[in-house]
Amino acid sequence: MTISYNWLKDYIKTSLSVEEIAAVLTATGLEVEAVEKIEAIPGGLKGVVVGEVLVCEKHPDADRLRITKVNLGTGEPVQIVCGAPNVAAGQKVLVATIGAKLYPIEGEPFTIKKGKIRGQESLGMICAEDELGLGKSHDGIMVLDAAAVPGTEAAKYLNIEEDYTLEIGLTPNRTDAISHYGVARDLYAALRNMKGVTDVSLVKPSVDNFKEGTQSATIQVTVKNTEACPRYSSIEIKNVKVEASPKWLQERLAAIGLRPINNVVDITNYVQHELGQPLHAFDAAQIAGNKVVVRLANEGEKMVTLDEVERTLSANDLVICDSEKPMCIAGVFGGINSGVTEKTTTVFLESAYFNPVFVRKTARRHGLNTDASFRFERGCDPSMTIMALKRASQLMVEVAGGEVVTAINDICPSEIKPQHISFRWEKAFTLIGKQLEKDVVKNILRDLEVEILSETEEALELSIPLYRTDVTREADVVEEVLRIYGYDNIESPSAMRISLQAAQKPDVEAIQNKVSDFLTSNGFSEMMSMSLTKSKYLELPQDAGEGKDTVVELLNPLSNDLAIMRQNLLYSGLEAIAYNRNHRNPDLRLYEFGKVYHKYNDKYHEEKRLALFLSGRRHVESWNNSNDDVSFMDLKGAFENILKALRIAGAKYQAYDGAAFDDALECTVGKNVLARLGCVSGALLKAFDIKQAIWYAEIYWENILKMIPKADVKYREPEKFPSVRRDLSLLLDKHVKYADIERVAIESEKKLLRSVNLFDVYEGKNLEAGKKSYAVSFVLQDSSKTMTDEQSEQAMMRIQKALEEKLGATLRA
Repeated sequence: MTISYNWLKDYIKTSLSVEEIAAVLTATGLEVEAVEKIEAIPGGLKGVVVGEVLVCEKHPDADRLRITKVNLGTGEPVQIVCGAPNVAAGQKVLVATIGAKLYPIEGEPFTIKKGKIRGQESLGMICAEDELGLGKSHDGIMVLDAAAVPGTEAAKYLNIEEDYTLEIGLTPNRTDAISHYGVARDLYAALRNMKGVTDVSLVKPSVDNFKEGTQSATIQVTVKNTEACPRYSSIEIKNVKVEASPKWLQERLAAIGLRPINNVVDITNYVQHELGQPLHAFDAAQIAGNKVVVRLANEGEKMVTLDEVERTLSANDLVICDSEKPMCIAGVFGGINSGVTEKTTTVFLESAYFNPVFVRKTARRHGLNTDASFRFERGCDPSMTIMALKRASQLMVEVAGGEVVTAINDICPSEIKPQHISFRWEKAFTLIGKQLEKDVVKNILRDLEVEILSETEEALELSIPLYRTDVTREADVVEEVLRIYGYDNIESPSAMRISLQAAQKPDVEAIQNKVSDFLTSNGFSEMMSMSLTKSKYLELPQDAGEGKDTVVELLNPLSNDLAIMRQNLLYSGLEAIAYNRNHRNPDLRLYEFGKVYHKYNDKYHEEKRLALFLSGRRHVESWNNSNDDVSFMDLKGAFENILKALRIAGAKYQAYDGAAFDDALECTVGKNVLARLGCVSGALLKAFDIKQAIWYAEIYWENILKMIPKADVKYREPEKFPSVRRDLSLLLDKHVKYADIERVAIESEKKLLRSVNLFDVYEGKNLEAGKKSYAVSFVLQDSSKTMTDEQSEQAMMRIQKALEEKLGATLRA
C-alpha cells in the first residue's frame, strides 16, 4: 500500500522526518518496505532562484542577445547573457544558477555551467517556462510578479512541494491501516508512547461544513440481502459540474500512483484512500425506474463492467441494480453504463458495508482485484459509511459545485456492535513477559481508541473499535499493547525455563541443515520458490507419475500463473535459471528443499524433495582457471558426496528414460529410488528460452531419510599392514559397464579386495569393432598380516577368471 508523506501530515502533526516515521511504523507492525522521493517538477527546481534584472543592454557582437546584470539576493549582481526577446530591466525572473540541473519539456536534461557567449561572460540562465519543465511555452522568459523577492528559491515561490511515498507491506489483518488516516491514527498512538516525543497531535478529517438537504429522495433504495450487505448508506447531489479536478486533488492522487479522471470520481478515490471506505458514484439519470436494489444476481445474468468486458454473474454475486439491470458488482467493480460522465448533473452517492466473504469470493470468481475489493474483502469499518459519505458530499459541493438535496439514507437493519473483551492483568503480563505500569497500558488502549467500559483490580472490560476487525481475543489486545509499548523495550529475563525433550532420531532438521551447509560451502546457493505454479506447464513434457491426471488444482485460483500445485521442483528452478541468465548471471549452482503435490486415485499426496541445478562454467572466470563448463560428473559428484556425508551405502545406478531429461540415471538403494539426475531435455530448455545445458537432480528426500543408518558411527583402527595395488587392462564388449566389473570383482574376492577404481577408458583405433578398453586398479589388503606375492597373485587370478567367465573380458596385450 502506498502512502504519501505530505498527505499523511494533513492528519498527524509532528516534526519527525519521513525516515523517522518509517522507522516508527515498521517497529509497530506496519512494515515500510521502501521510501521513495517524488517531485512534481523533475529536479525540484534546485538551484533556480528569483532574480531581478537591474541592467539590460544590447550585446555588442550579436543583434538578438542582451547582456543583463541580475540581482540574485546574494549581494553582487551577476552577468547573464540572454537571448529572450522580452527581457527588460526591472523584471523579476527565474534564474538557473551555476550547477543547477534543468529538465526541459523537450530534449535531454542539462547542467548550467560558467561560460562565454560571443565573448561575453555568462554566469547563469534566465529561464523560460519550458526550460524549467513548468509548461510548453517558449515565447520568452517567465516574468514574475513585481512583489517577488530576489534570492527566493523557485520551488518555494511557486509553491512546489517535494513529497515522499512510503510503501507499506500491509498484512491482511491490518484493515485499520488501509488508509492515510488509519496510518496516522496508528502512528499517533505509537508516538504518544515514545519517550522524548511531545509535539504530536491527530487531526481527523473535518465534515463540519456538511449540510443535509431537505428534499425527498427521488431514488428508492431496497436491500434484499442484508447478510451480504449489512449496511447501505446513500445521498443525492444535484447541479454537479463534472470537469477536471483542482491541482491539489490531482497532486494527492498522482502522489500515490492514481490517474486523475474527473472531479467526482477523483473525490471518491480521495476519500477511499483518506478514510479507507470505498464509495461509488452513479449517474442518477442512468438509474432506470429511480430504484436501487441490492440483491444477489440471477444465475447466468450478464453485465458489462467498466473495462468493457461482458461478465456472466453467479447466483452468489451481490449486485447493485436498478429496476431493469445490474449496474455494479457490489464492492468489486462498476458497470459501464451507470458511471459518471461529462454529461452527469445529478450524482447518487453510495457508501456501504459489504460482507467480506461475499466480496472475496466474487472478486476471485471473476478474477478482479480492485482498490475497493482489496478493502471490502479484508473487512471495512461499518461505522465509517456515514462519515465517508459526508466527507465526499462536502468535497463535491466545494470542488464540483454540487448541492446536497436529500438527507442521508442509511439502511442498517441490525446494529453492528463492537467486540467486548476481558483483559486480565495477570494473563497480559505473563504473555508480555514483563510487569508494565497499569496506567501506561490504559493510556496505550485509549490512544488506540479502545474504550474501557469498567475496571477492577484483576481486569479491564474493553470495547474494541469496529475498525479493528482483527482484535477478537484477549491475546490480540495484549499484542496491541505490546507493539505500541515496543518489543525492544521488553528485556530478556536473566533466567529462562525450558522443558527438555528427547531428540527425534533421525533429527530431520539437523540432517537437512547438514546437507544445506555442505552444498552452500561447495558453491551452491539455496533458492525458495512457491508451491503454486502455472497451469500451462502441464503442456510441457512430463515424467511418469506426473501430468494432468495427477495434478492438484486450486478450486478458486488467484490467476492462471498460480492455478496448480507443483508436481516437481524442475520448472521453478528453470524459471530461476532463466531469470538469472537474463540478468547476465549464467554460471549457477542452485539447490532447493521443497514439497511436491500429486493426486492419485482421488487421494492427495505430499512429498518433500531436494533439487540440484548446475549450469555454466565450472570455475569462476580467472586467468588461472580453465573455462570448462560443468558436466554430469559435477552433478553426480555433488549427489554422491551427500550420500557419503549421510553414510548411505549401496547406491546403484541404471539408465532412466524420462521426458524431462535427454540423458539421465536413476539411483536406487534396494527398492528405494533416491534420485534421478541428468541433462534437462532440449524441449524444456526451449520452452524456458534457455540456451545452455542444465544439469539437474531431483532427490527423493524422504527416501534419503529412510536410508540413513540408525546406528552410531563405528570406529575402526587404521590398517597396520600395507596394501597392494594391481592393474588390469581389460578388453570388453561395448555394452559392458564399469559397474558390472566392480560387482563381479567384489563377488569373486570378498576377503582381500578393498577397492576397485576405473582410471582410463579407450575405444577407437586399434580395437576390434564393438569393443572398448577399461584400465582398472584393484587394491588388496590383509588386515592380519603382510600380504605375500603368492596371496596377491592368487586373488588377482580369481578376479581375472571371474571377469573372463561372466563378462567375456580379455587382457589387452
